[in-house]
Amino acid sequence: MSKVTVTVHQDYIEEIITTLYETGMVEIIDIVNDAQSFNDESTDRELLGQGFDTSFELRLTRIIDILMKSNKPLKGIRELLHPQLPEVTAVKKCSLKELYSSCDHLFQEIEPNILTCEKQLNFLEERKVILLQQQEQLAYFKNMKFTLSDINDSSSVLVRVGKTTDLASLEKDLEKTELILFQSESYTIGKKKEWAILLVAHRSEQEHVEKISRDFLTLFSLPLTDESPRQAIQTLTDTLKQLDEEKHQILSQLRSLVEKHLQMLLVLREQLQLEHVRTEVCKNFGKTQFTYQIQGWVLEKNANKLTTILSETSNDHVYCSFETPSPNPDHPPTYIETPRWGSLFKTFVDLFSTPKYNELNPTIFIGIFFILFFSIMLGDAGYGLVILLLSVFGYVKFRKFSPTIRDWSFLGIFLGVSTIIAGLLMNSFFGDFIPRFIYQNPERPLYSMTILGIHFPIDALGDPLTVLTIALCCGLIHLNIGIFLGLIQSLKQHDYKTFITQRFCWIPLQIGGGILIGDMILDWQTPTLLFYLGGAFTLIGIILLFISSGPVGFFGITGFVGDWLSYARLLALGLATSGMALAFNVVGDILSGMIPVIGIVILPIFLVIAHTANLAIQSLGAGVHSLRLQYVEFFNRFYEGGGREFAPFHVRRTYTKIEDIKTGDKI
Repeated sequence: MSKVTVTVHQDYIEEIITTLYETGMVEIIDIVNDAQSFNDESTDRELLGQGFDTSFELRLTRIIDILMKSNKPLKGIRELLHPQLPEVTAVKKCSLKELYSSCDHLFQEIEPNILTCEKQLNFLEERKVILLQQQEQLAYFKNMKFTLSDINDSSSVLVRVGKTTDLASLEKDLEKTELILFQSESYTIGKKKEWAILLVAHRSEQEHVEKISRDFLTLFSLPLTDESPRQAIQTLTDTLKQLDEEKHQILSQLRSLVEKHLQMLLVLREQLQLEHVRTEVCKNFGKTQFTYQIQGWVLEKNANKLTTILSETSNDHVYCSFETPSPNPDHPPTYIETPRWGSLFKTFVDLFSTPKYNELNPTIFIGIFFILFFSIMLGDAGYGLVILLLSVFGYVKFRKFSPTIRDWSFLGIFLGVSTIIAGLLMNSFFGDFIPRFIYQNPERPLYSMTILGIHFPIDALGDPLTVLTIALCCGLIHLNIGIFLGLIQSLKQHDYKTFITQRFCWIPLQIGGGILIGDMILDWQTPTLLFYLGGAFTLIGIILLFISSGPVGFFGITGFVGDWLSYARLLALGLATSGMALAFNVVGDILSGMIPVIGIVILPIFLVIAHTANLAIQSLGAGVHSLRLQYVEFFNRFYEGGGREFAPFHVRRTYTKIEDIKTGDKI
């Protein structure tokens, strides 16, 4: 990473900004507030001679939102299976003034009509809500025979309609007077019983009526028509149909506008948004009497290319200077460079923290070991096959529509293949599905092999010590790769004390400790010279560790052992997957035996549901614990994080592409 300073004559500032925006090689630094670098003119923010009017963008967004709501997108499974790519329109480079003119013309043509349609739709929706509420309330009184216009208050009579959930208390309260009459109808809604109440009283009982209404009733506001409740319900139903027809007509009108103008609206808004970003970045520049100064970060490999492009753009009226940054106080961004196939693992690093500028990039290592640990912890070929098929489907079907789905599908392919291999090595295909339901011949297994003295397939449930040995070996390799990366990082940072005392100490400590443990605990019959050599290595490692941390270094040793033993979770989760799958198969076998005829139908349904649930739960556990081993055990050896990712000033287009006027090529 290099820190670049670009000094350009003011006549070419617009061309330089456009070039930086389109090429996307520089991350702009805000230097306007550096008062010592520039004169008072540095506070002049009107770099392009005019400000940006956000009202055009806001009006476009409002119109687009209205039209998008009226569109008929696919929903549910149809939307998932038939996604649509955004339409891309070739546009020519134009000024902000030309964009404003295009917006004004479009606003005059369609904005009044769209806003009127929105107003009508809102009115219809509000009206529909009121009518549905009235229809719901009238349903309580559909069996009562009275005219709705009679429930209005008069000079001598009060009428109240509503519902109650405590009819007994209401009746008890009404016994206090003979001037109040009421009629009730019971309804059961779910587990709750309610009563529709029609209450009539003399004006003299107004205070009593109001108290009853507050204490026992949920009052309704019914339409005062010359109809019975049942007739009014039918009238409201007809009115609602009319409202739906009116709404449909308005939506049809809006959809016709969608077909004619939506793409142009999206294009104009994107052009305005890009111009907005381009204009706003100017606030970060410094200004002298005749020049502008731009500072930023650029990749070292792009330094010469950047100089050439800017010189051509400004007819050599630009000067570029580059300097090597220091981690402090420059705090340069971090450029995470990975091969294309490894870029999908970058998410795992981002979930923890972006590496600092001078830190090693752990992306590839975390990706490889995530796949390895996941496959061991899931460890079932059947589950791996399901993951593989779903991932291939997602990659083939959706890779053009969503980079996120494309990357995760590609990762799923890796996980599926590795899990199939691990499952075959540990003799698990949906648990013991094959030997239990398909093929059972202990004398002639489907496959058998020996690798590095270990016989495969391993019976994980019957021989867990072998799987535990493999897990701990994987853990030891993983931890030592972290130690090796820490050694490289210390050399890269010229931190030789940390290199020797905090990182290198673990190499002789492991070698010596391994020799001593092998001789004293595992009875390896170690030669005397090798035994003393192991003791010397152990002593050297302890001394180096204590130089770094003092007596607390002893806890570093126990912590290292604890980190190593954490890899036993590879065995634990693998056994959990196999055990649950086996249990489901046993239950399914029992069910099919208990109900021979129906069991033929029940067994596949039960196994599909059970194994799907097991796959989801165990996959989640395998993913979480795989990342935990990376973040806690692995990163603890060398990684800190706390950096920020390189974010160049770059145009990102969704609905537009630039057409070169000279060649006609689309960029």
